[in-house]
Amino acid sequence: MSVTIFIKDLVKKYDDTTVIPELSLEIKKGEFFTLLGPSGCGKTTLLRMIAGFNSIEGGTIQFNDRVINQVEPGKRNIGMVFQSYAIFPHLTVKGNIAFGLENRRLSKAEIASKVDDILKVVQIEQYKDRMPKNLSGGQQQRVALARAIVIRPDVLLMDEPLSNLDAKLRVDMRNAIKDIQREVGITTVYVTHDQEEAMAVSDRIAVMKSGVIQHLGTPQEIYQRPANVFVATFIGRTNIIEGSLTPEAGGHRLHIGQSYSEELSNIQLPKSHAQKAINVQISVRPEEFVMTEDQTGLKATIVHSVFLGQNTHYFVDLESGQRVEITQESKTTQILDPGHTIYLKVKKDKINVYDAEGELNYTGSGQL
Repeated sequence: MSVTIFIKDLVKKYDDTTVIPELSLEIKKGEFFTLLGPSGCGKTTLLRMIAGFNSIEGGTIQFNDRVINQVEPGKRNIGMVFQSYAIFPHLTVKGNIAFGLENRRLSKAEIASKVDDILKVVQIEQYKDRMPKNLSGGQQQRVALARAIVIRPDVLLMDEPLSNLDAKLRVDMRNAIKDIQREVGITTVYVTHDQEEAMAVSDRIAVMKSGVIQHLGTPQEIYQRPANVFVATFIGRTNIIEGSLTPEAGGHRLHIGQSYSEELSNIQLPKSHAQKAINVQISVRPEEFVMTEDQTGLKATIVHSVFLGQNTHYFVDLESGQRVEITQESKTTQILDPGHTIYLKVKKDKINVYDAEGELNYTGSGQL
């Protein structure tokens, strides 16, 4: 059970439109791997190609050393959990879970044993005799998950499995799914458009746009050093500010606004740009701003604030007219009023600096 998935030069076309152009990817054995991106980016199309539900117009998909391009979906030994739970309304919980095992013609004793084991793993053994209509959304999702993994598939595919649940239950279920996946150790490919969900459950994430992987890495890597501005703005919240870089002894100087600059030692430029001033885009997450009394910082005016317990979010206008969001730890002192003038600096080892088009990250690893 569990395989490495090798995807090489994969192409998907609908008529004359290419939606996935020569995508290559390796998903490790036992990994929880997430395809993340906005609607229409190709993530579900790719999942369905792995499942065998969509045709392949070029390239290969392998489970270990077995090419599966022409293998029927039912013979790929996959488990699948859909957005709609797709559980049978006329069968009990244990009847739903046993369905796949019965199709594999296992003995009644073996089926009963496997069903009892998986009921304990997904923690719904007390509901085994209930009908689906008498289950909550979270319980129904656990039934769907149990049915998918009880057959011991090589690969578990999950397509937006939590989108029909309310916010609190989504959090509870994503934690449960991650715990269950770790326990059973199945190679899992998970599709979602929810970046927080992806960050919470994944070993690695592929952020997709227009059928192309923009960044592949761990949640920490993608959040801290996004490959481009698209990834920076899609993963978490960030402010994109225009600035410039000039070379100086030992590094570069980043200029933001009229009077604020910081020396950076972690900039890696192409040789063609190394010795000249260039325009850049700067990604500064709300928590990467620091309020300061130093008037050489970015001058800003508070527009409004949102108190969220531990942190307060301020929305402020810079002198340029750009509105940015900053996050500060809530203090016992009064929250600053609209119209209040403040000065801002950035945590220079945390921010990311991109080329003028926002396609190339100039920022090295630095001190994180």
